Amino acid sequence: MKIPLIYNIRSVRRRPVSTLATALGMGLVVLVFIAMMALSRGFRAAIVETGSRENVLVVRSGADNELMSGLSRSTAQTIISMPFVAKGPEGRPLASPEIYVLVSLERLAEGDALVVARGVSPQAFEVRKDVKVIAGRMFNPGAPEILVGKSIVGRFAGTEIGETINFASRDWTVVGHFAAEGSAFESEIWGENEQFMPAFRGEVFQSVTFRMYDPADFESIKQTLESDPRLTVSAQREYNFYANQSVLLTQVLSFAAIFIAGIMAIGAVFGAVNTMYAAVSARAPEIAVLLTLGFRPLSVLSSFLMEALVIALIGGMLGCLFALPLNGIMTSTTNWASMSEVAFAFRVTPDLLLRGVIFALAMGLIGGFLPARRAARQPIVQAARRP
Repeated sequence: MKIPLIYNIRSVRRRPVSTLATALGMGLVVLVFIAMMALSRGFRAAIVETGSRENVLVVRSGADNELMSGLSRSTAQTIISMPFVAKGPEGRPLASPEIYVLVSLERLAEGDALVVARGVSPQAFEVRKDVKVIAGRMFNPGAPEILVGKSIVGRFAGTEIGETINFASRDWTVVGHFAAEGSAFESEIWGENEQFMPAFRGEVFQSVTFRMYDPADFESIKQTLESDPRLTVSAQREYNFYANQSVLLTQVLSFAAIFIAGIMAIGAVFGAVNTMYAAVSARAPEIAVLLTLGFRPLSVLSSFLMEALVIALIGGMLGCLFALPLNGIMTSTTNWASMSEVAFAFRVTPDLLLRGVIFALAMGLIGGFLPARRAARQPIVQAARRP
């Protein structure tokens, strides 16, 4: 025979202060857990969404990132002329040989930060369909003009349209802002590759990105490029290339979320233990009556465990409510793969909220087990004598 759930709900309602204090403790742990995981999710999403599965990104063989790569003009032209490169409406190859460098910009808040300056070809906006100019205009070929990603607009000096930014010993006029659906491109500065090339590294590109004529042929495309003795290059899907850039920091943030939340969870579990022990002590006569009426010790144990889970569920839901306002809040960190600053938004997703609730229930289960076992093992006579 099982004890009705309503018995536990009424018991929780009779102790509102201790119940709420325990639930709030668990809620704060859940908040920290969700916040750290949302930070990790946001960073990974910003980096991963930078790449397209339809594009191939080519760098020098052995280069782990664009910053360490170098491709000559002849190498870039050979890649662009390959038959597997898709063509645009005017018959031009959908390919963009690019310059990739880091420039130091002054934050409006304080200090300086490294930002990616990417020199692109006019076809870059066709190769990457998600990148759109949202204010101002496109830079003119042959002019020292740049576009600024919307994530750094207003965070760095000189990023408004009409202002100038000085880097590579030249002044560059901001003529527009662009968006890229929340990807890391929004934390970059874009200009014409032919203008960036002489200002930075000379006659060398860092990468070539092109749209595949048939994305299903990627493996053969990769083999063709990497086996060509004229090139000495490495080819990856653009999506996979940028996804690999996020692995290390994502793992660190995920570990930090579990480690910090785990330490806080210990305190929350002790809070649940104290609350449930107090409940068992105060309701000793009730427990004696339940055992006298024929309820088995296992039913008593299950009942008190259920009560702990009810408190934990309340805490988990409170933690989720506290975490919801974090969704979409912009922050920034350093991308360890390039050492540049990347702006991104916290991502509080439904599955992350579910994990938070499950985490709270796990705390409740651990914290409620020992008090529940004590309640189930109490001798009837001893329990009945307590005031």
